[in-house]
Amino acid sequence: MRKLVVSTFLTLDGVMQAPGDPDEDRSGGFEHGGWQMPLFDEGSGEAVSAGMARSDAFLMGRTTYDIMAAFWPNQPDDDPIAAVMNGYTKYVVSDSLDEVEWENSTLIEGDVANGIRNVKEQPGKDIVVVGSGNLAQTLMEHDLVDEYGLLVYPLVLGTGKRLFRDGGPHTPLKLVDSSTTENGALVLRYVPVSRTGGGDTEE
Repeated sequence: MRKLVVSTFLTLDGVMQAPGDPDEDRSGGFEHGGWQMPLFDEGSGEAVSAGMARSDAFLMGRTTYDIMAAFWPNQPDDDPIAAVMNGYTKYVVSDSLDEVEWENSTLIEGDVANGIRNVKEQPGKDIVVVGSGNLAQTLMEHDLVDEYGLLVYPLVLGTGKRLFRDGGPHTPLKLVDSSTTENGALVLRYVPVSRTGGGDTEE
């Protein structure tokens, strides 16, 4: 079965909201959009590339889909990141979209948990959840996450949407890999203990 990996950028106080652009997500009065960009370094890029190499599909919610579908198809053909974003399969969870037009995109409607379980049973590499904080809550609630790939930056914002929110499920995790980038970001990979049988995790 394919692994479902929640991969996200976080501040030290756990905020995942709008790392890339000031206008990415201002909901809740958030004014710190684009916080990650001054801290993004070579090590961050290497971590992102390594995660992409282990995957061949993305899973995202409506808001993330709208942001990415408006940007990546318009990038140059020789942009290696654009080639990945446009070429990989995209699974989109939404109850308000009738269709998805970005190439290689598939809409998941109805029972989200069962739809994602069906996707995980198909052959392929890892499926990476990008952004999509609300969708991540649903995945954690239904015990669908096989791995967390976190880039934690040395920054405290004090406000914003967090990945691990109050009222979320109790989930013991096992650290399977870690490193530090030149700007002090922590590159962390965790697997739920329920996925390891309590023993060692094979890479």
